[in-house]
Amino acid sequence: MGEARENDPYEEELLDYEEEEEKAPDSVGAKAGGEAAKKGYVGIHSSGFRDFLLKPELLRAIVDSGFEHPSEVQHECIPQAILGMDVICQAKSGMGKTAVFVLSTLQQIEPIAGQVAALVLCHTRELAYQICHEFERFSTYLPDIKVAVFYGGVHIGKHKDILKNECPHIVVGTPGRILALARDKDLSLKNVRHFILDECDKMLESLDMRRDVQEIFKMTPHDKQVMMFSATLSKEIRPVCKKFMQDPMEIYVDDEAKLTLHGLVQHYIKLSELEKNRKLNDLLDALDFNQVVIFVKSVNRAAELNKLLVECNFPSICIHSGMSQEERLTRYKGFKEGHKRILVATDLVGRGIDIERVNIVINYDMPDSADTYLHRVGRAGRFGTKGLAITFVSSASDSDVLNQVQARFEVDIKELPEQIDTSTYMPS
Repeated sequence: MGEARENDPYEEELLDYEEEEEKAPDSVGAKAGGEAAKKGYVGIHSSGFRDFLLKPELLRAIVDSGFEHPSEVQHECIPQAILGMDVICQAKSGMGKTAVFVLSTLQQIEPIAGQVAALVLCHTRELAYQICHEFERFSTYLPDIKVAVFYGGVHIGKHKDILKNECPHIVVGTPGRILALARDKDLSLKNVRHFILDECDKMLESLDMRRDVQEIFKMTPHDKQVMMFSATLSKEIRPVCKKFMQDPMEIYVDDEAKLTLHGLVQHYIKLSELEKNRKLNDLLDALDFNQVVIFVKSVNRAAELNKLLVECNFPSICIHSGMSQEERLTRYKGFKEGHKRILVATDLVGRGIDIERVNIVINYDMPDSADTYLHRVGRAGRFGTKGLAITFVSSASDSDVLNQVQARFEVDIKELPEQIDTSTYMPS
């Protein structure tokens, strides 16, 4: 109970703030316009990105990125998001949620020197780095737009210099560092028009992080667009999200029961803890893969397993929270660029990390929950491509989690057969 009580003043404060917002004349207009926009968009599905009437510079970048057709999430969200509407969106991993807020923000921004117009918050440094990269990729032909990423672990002086000397129009960052920069008056949030939370449940479920997010939120203008995205949004967290918004458009692509991952073949293997290394060795020899991510439950296990794989001459690398920030990013970049084909990781890499070549995920250790399972296996088979997920089951509690996954996502995960057809998980 202590936790909930401790959080009450924040709940109250935010509610008062919302009531104040209701009175702001601008927001009433926005609301009325929003209703009209919502009703006008019934069943209109555009065939391609061109139909969203995006700037030609954005369309060029989209073509360069190889995106041909918008995903379901993009169909549903982009037409509303570019009108400045508030949006809550839940859709499974690999559905292109990031592109929704990146494209709609770049579409709306008119860069003004020295003013931060958009703020994107997320819960890990890796995800912040990746989102910043997406903004850079899609703004290739918008040279006037500057993007910067700020997170802890980097000397704060560096960030203060960037804000002073080459102030970005779009800031991506983790709540702790953004709050520190804003409190020190180095980061001015008074011109923010777009406030975005990615993997919002992760930030709002943790009370400390929620407090930081709320404090940052209060430093931004009343009249702004708020967008929140996640692969998993529990019924409990949805009302918390809505407190930050005005009449948001809610999009839940595939409700909880149907959070299946199209194109992903899922299997499990029953074995003892002692048999895991031998089995993993056999799998890596037998399977065809572009890149594979192997998830373990602790920093020590990541380091040890990686060492073992390297000794067996597998092209392996590991990433875990015991490393310095720079080391983690260097390794993440190296893996993303294809220098190594095997990544051993803790759940640090489980959410939101997007590496196109990964087509196999192996749960060497069973994840702690059905949610974590979804985020992990979502690394393979993204954007509707094929993929394979194999989970090692070595205890009764492992079996429990596997049963939860099957029940919750209505998926039948079968034991790994002797022979598996390569064409079922390798892109042709």
